[in-house]
Amino acid sequence: MFTFEEFTEFARRLTPTIRATVDRYIGHVRVDYKADDSPVTLADREIEQYIVAQIEARFPGGAIVGEESGTHPASTAVTQTNEPGAVEWIVDPIDGTKSFIHGVPLFATLIGVMVDGEATYGAIYNPLLDDLIVGDNRVALWNGRPTRMRACGSLREATLLTTDILDVEKHRNLPNFWALAHACRLLRTWGDAYGYCLLATGRADVMVDPIMSRWDLAALIPVIRGAGGVITDYYGGNPATGDSIVASGSEELHREVLAMLNA
Repeated sequence: MFTFEEFTEFARRLTPTIRATVDRYIGHVRVDYKADDSPVTLADREIEQYIVAQIEARFPGGAIVGEESGTHPASTAVTQTNEPGAVEWIVDPIDGTKSFIHGVPLFATLIGVMVDGEATYGAIYNPLLDDLIVGDNRVALWNGRPTRMRACGSLREATLLTTDILDVEKHRNLPNFWALAHACRLLRTWGDAYGYCLLATGRADVMVDPIMSRWDLAALIPVIRGAGGVITDYYGGNPATGDSIVASGSEELHREVLAMLNA
């Protein structure tokens, strides 16, 4: 198993190519739509292809799952062994494609490492801001320096973020969400991966995403925990096996958020 320092250096070395790819496409993006009607671009596909190739060259032997390309055939056998210490890479080349295609800088590349099914390392890279945040559940680094979530004593002091309020309406209890929003000082849709960057760097307090996929959440867990935060699914369960995310700056605040969402 490789170290967090090795993972961090690997993620850092990917950033120039990711940024160059984004710069080449942003502002004149051709959009295709997948079977679920979600958008995808050539930038998504090129960045994922590049990251997968780099993982295979630098860390051979682990499984790799990409949002756009699925599980790679060469690593399927590794996934099926269920051996202790089995490593699985989860790659989302552009989390926030809807922002990307509109030129809005609230998107990022996500790279997560799962070990025995648990989120172990995570990297969030915003190419337009050139911000790299990495975490290992114990520490989080923002452009190489330690970062922590800010102290927030109560909901009335909190900045609440979500990606899409329509997703709350579609998948969870919208009146409960509005009650939470009214209890907070501020609600903003600074969402997708960027919202978790804001939490991990002490610029917001609560993030609620009512529906998530594996590639959306694997990288976020070690970063939020590493920054001193609490992260679960919508009901307080293990986020690594869930389909949603609630993240907060403290256990007390998190309990209060979950209670309101699930009243």
